[in-house]
Formats: sequence, C-alpha cells, structure tokens
Amino acid sequence: MVIIRTKFNTPLGNMSAAATEHGICFLEFFEDNRREDTFSLVTRRLNLPVSEGSHPHLTLLNTELQNYFAGKLARFTVPLVLPGTSFQQQVWAQLQCIPFGSTQTYSGLAEILSCPQAVRAVGRANGMNPVSILVPCHRITGKNGELTGYAGGTARKAWLLAHEKQYKGVAS
Repeated sequence: MVIIRTKFNTPLGNMSAAATEHGICFLEFFEDNRREDTFSLVTRRLNLPVSEGSHPHLTLLNTELQNYFAGKLARFTVPLVLPGTSFQQQVWAQLQCIPFGSTQTYSGLAEILSCPQAVRAVGRANGMNPVSILVPCHRITGKNGELTGYAGGTARKAWLLAHEKQYKGVAS
C-alpha cells in the first residue's frame, strides 16, 4: 500500500491532497504553514511510502470539491482515512456532524463529547485535522461567534462559512 499525493486548484487557492487505497488522508491549502508537518505526521502514523500521481479517491475528491465550491454539494462522500488519537478521532467525527451552513463553538463541541472542561483539547484536535473542508473544522467558532483558529487563515474560514450559508438548502 502507498500514499498517493497530488495538487488541486480551488477558488480559495491550491491544495495538496493525498489518499491511500482506503480513502483521503490529507487535504490542506498550500499556504498553510503547518501543511508539511501535518503531512509528515499522517505519513508516519500510516507508515506508508509516498508517491505522486492519481487515484480514484483523488479523482472523486476533485469532482466533489468542484461541486462544493459551485454550491452543488453539501456532504462529501469520498471515504476518509483519519489517523489520530482516539480523542482526535472523536472530535473529527463530531465535526462531520455539524450541518452544512451551520457553526458550533469549541465549548459546545466539548459538551457534545461529554468533556465540558476539555475546550482547549478540542481546539488542539480541531487544529490537527489533516483533511481540511471534508472534516469541516472551519465550522468551529469562538464562544462569541468570533472566527478564531483556522490553519488556512481566517479570511478563508469566513469565505467558507459565507459560501455554505449562501447555498444552505440548495446544495445536496
């Protein structure tokens, strides 16, 4: 088994993506300063060699990203491989439950996980998400609705949230 890596162009900039035979394991914006660190962590956790190229999961991801940015897709179907700690995986699973066009707070997510005192741990797990947009960490805000902490930058986070609100109820 191998990790296949490629690049995608999106309305918000170039993204780096990677997949195994089981699903997408990495998706980040090029300008994200921690992109290579996150990718190295994913490859270490999966313990697989990396190759540039194409893969059916990456082809599906490209199609779904295009539809998402066109306002035609609210839920991604491409399979995911999310190597992380048990707690990180719980956080990432809950992120995927936040409806398209909606937001949740760090403290609200901690409460959903029955860990109301773990707001910072939820924030760290949110920040370690290796699959931007697909696991919608951009839907998490500060308690007052403030756009805090997005590795792709708060301008991108604001754009993604406005985009989803615009197409809420339209995209399927």
